[in-house]
Amino acid sequence: TAHAVVGLYPANSRGDDIVLWRDESRTEPALIWHGLRQQNPKPRDNPNRCLSDFVGPVGVNDHVGVFAVTAGLGVDAKEQYFLKDHDDYSAIMLKALADRLAEALAECMHQRVRTDLWGYAAQEKLSNEALIKEAYQGIRPAPGYPACPDLELQVELCELLEPERIGVSLSEEFQLHPEQSTSAIIVHHPEAKYFNAN
Repeated sequence: TAHAVVGLYPANSRGDDIVLWRDESRTEPALIWHGLRQQNPKPRDNPNRCLSDFVGPVGVNDHVGVFAVTAGLGVDAKEQYFLKDHDDYSAIMLKALADRLAEALAECMHQRVRTDLWGYAAQEKLSNEALIKEAYQGIRPAPGYPACPDLELQVELCELLEPERIGVSLSEEFQLHPEQSTSAIIVHHPEAKYFNAN
């Protein structure tokens, strides 16, 4: 079974951080997404990036999205069924398929946010090939990945989204469970692109 939870928040950059506000008054933070800026030497025309570069500073009416998705509900029980039947192949394939379905759901939710829920790209009509090439506006970096390697962001993100409502929990190592789950922040800036913060 697959489920998702999505939140859209007023947001502003503050230095290398992104502040998600509780409401449009922008007085009480709901979450502070601590950013890491690239540190490696680069040519003058190629700045060291941080995710906050793609969110407007305080005083600008900007927003971001956040989500958590899972396609792993029921996978553990079915895996045990296969293992008790000495069917390791089916257990492995089940988990691999659920992992791919979680990624597909993340792609689907990102598209729904772009075209419907937030609608910043409401006219978007992309082929599957264009979606695979990420030809859309915006990015969805996840905690633990190159643009935001700090997995501890999962704690505040889970406090904000309450993914236990969809059957997702957080381990002491900041991993989502079921393991066929993912979360991310959605940044809509037209120049936003993935990068390695290390």
